[in-house]
Amino acid sequence: MTSPDLNSKLPASDLGVLLRQWRDTRGRSQIDLSLDTGVSQRHISFIESGRSVPSRQTLMDLAQALDVPLRERNTLLLAAGYAPLYPEGAWNAQEMQSVTSALGRILRQHEPFPALVMDRYWNVLMTNDAAPRFFNCFIDMAARTGPRNMLHLMFDPQGMRPFVANWAEVAQSLIQRVHRESVGRVIDEQTRELLADLLAYPGVQADWRSPKTLGAVPVSPALPMIPISFEKNGARLNYFSMVTTVGTPQTIAAQELRLECMFPADETTEAQHALMVGNAVHGGERG
Repeated sequence: MTSPDLNSKLPASDLGVLLRQWRDTRGRSQIDLSLDTGVSQRHISFIESGRSVPSRQTLMDLAQALDVPLRERNTLLLAAGYAPLYPEGAWNAQEMQSVTSALGRILRQHEPFPALVMDRYWNVLMTNDAAPRFFNCFIDMAARTGPRNMLHLMFDPQGMRPFVANWAEVAQSLIQRVHRESVGRVIDEQTRELLADLLAYPGVQADWRSPKTLGAVPVSPALPMIPISFEKNGARLNYFSMVTTVGTPQTIAAQELRLECMFPADETTEAQHALMVGNAVHGGERG
């Protein structure tokens, strides 16, 4: 299914095209959308054909029913000739202070295990102290150039990839997560570029992003999640993560933030993690 061009600024004549694309993406008929919103099916048809421009409130009602992300709701508003409604400020802008302060508290409370805050493209914005200590046990994070991106860190042969025991399984699960956790469950152009970059790494199979692979289910999973298993000095450490987002966001930055906390998957890993990170704090060498 073709996704809407989510980043473009379109003239009003293209509003109908965008609305129809979002409706198709969500698998909703005009009648379905009419029943969900109370907007007549005829009016929806006129909007999509370009014969009518909805009021701002009607357009937002339609966008709400179609679960259109805030950034893309602004695109719909612009296409209809209205001013954007949702602020596009930076994640660390003054109006985001209450959110970033709460994230900072969670990061600190998650010590001694890694936790980090990312944007919608998996770029790292904030971490607790444990995160760099953990990754520096394996590689020299200071030597990595460019933006800090967790997916590139996991896929890059010069990054964490050589230390992930079950890398092929983890890599496939991460690609699934990109699709599943994309804002609005739609892959925009920048996310497509990110996926293309990941698939360009050596050893990555192109069919990992196919619908069949993305929908694959383990026959009899031994655990309720796919752990990430790191190897260091002959020991294996198993982790899983929990992801948190901001409830009822009213700004684009708030909607696109994601907090990821790593947890040990077993008691052995918890004990080994304490030793490994403790050694790193006291100047232990990377393994």
